Amino acid sequence: MAEGNCGDGMYLKVLGCGSAMPKPLHQHSAQMLRLRDKNFLIDCGEGTQMQLLRFGATWANLHRIFITHMHGDHCLGLPGLLSSMSMSGLDHPVHVYGPEGIDEYIDFILKTFCREDADRIFAHVVDHTQKGVVYEDHSITVTSFPLKHRIATVGYRFDEKPKPRHLNREMADFYGVPVAYFGLIKRGEDFVREDGTVIKNDLITFAPRTPYSYAYCSDTAYFSSVPEAVRGVDLLYHETTFGAAMERRANETLHSRSVDAARVAAEAGVGHLLIGHYSARYSNRAMVQELLLETKELFPRTIAAEDGMTIDFQALRDKLQ
Repeated sequence: MAEGNCGDGMYLKVLGCGSAMPKPLHQHSAQMLRLRDKNFLIDCGEGTQMQLLRFGATWANLHRIFITHMHGDHCLGLPGLLSSMSMSGLDHPVHVYGPEGIDEYIDFILKTFCREDADRIFAHVVDHTQKGVVYEDHSITVTSFPLKHRIATVGYRFDEKPKPRHLNREMADFYGVPVAYFGLIKRGEDFVREDGTVIKNDLITFAPRTPYSYAYCSDTAYFSSVPEAVRGVDLLYHETTFGAAMERRANETLHSRSVDAARVAAEAGVGHLLIGHYSARYSNRAMVQELLLETKELFPRTIAAEDGMTIDFQALRDKLQ
């Protein structure tokens, strides 16, 4: 996922997909989502900055970081990452979002490691009790929603905004649409001639592609409100810490099993499911493959996360054709 090589698409880089105890194959939770010229870091477990370097990603255009909860395997990478960004000459604001405790944590990091950039790094406390928009600009909306874990935890949904329609220049010329009206036409308006004849917009434009969408569910037991919060996304990441047989342990720790992740994906009608946050028990690819097969029995369009994996959202859509 090199800089300047993503064009118009949405791409996900998995930086780490392990749980509390990292293993050589699976580092702590962290993902980089890229939409055109924007990078969004989701969770920042220990070693995230090294994973960025290892897999050719960058923090050069990283303005927003979304933390799901204040357990170490999801946020202990922040001091190192923000300190390195500060030392490298931070020239843009960085906004860090997370549930209760994120403000105190960022304040500690600023006072200890990033004093010179205290006016460029900002913490935003997210309400973990209800769904709500936490960030929005002209191209994307980021919404948080509650998860069910041992401490305040949120998931995040990233929805690309619809793009303008594409002008069909040949048909626009055929119907005599003046250049001055092209902007209005791209925004979906019909063209009305001086004699009152209405040229419908769909005759002189092409529809843009459907906007991409992604949802990230970190540590959580099955929670009945989650399927609605992630409904219809192209790709759902849902933690899969345990296999189906480990129901008791999952209930004790408020984590999900393979069957729980599959259940959410099926109920939400998502395009594809990405599983991860594997327990240290699943320390090799053969064991992860067992989790994948369990999940696919209930939701066939499942992918097993691997550190360094890049997912092209358009390629996912093409598989559904």
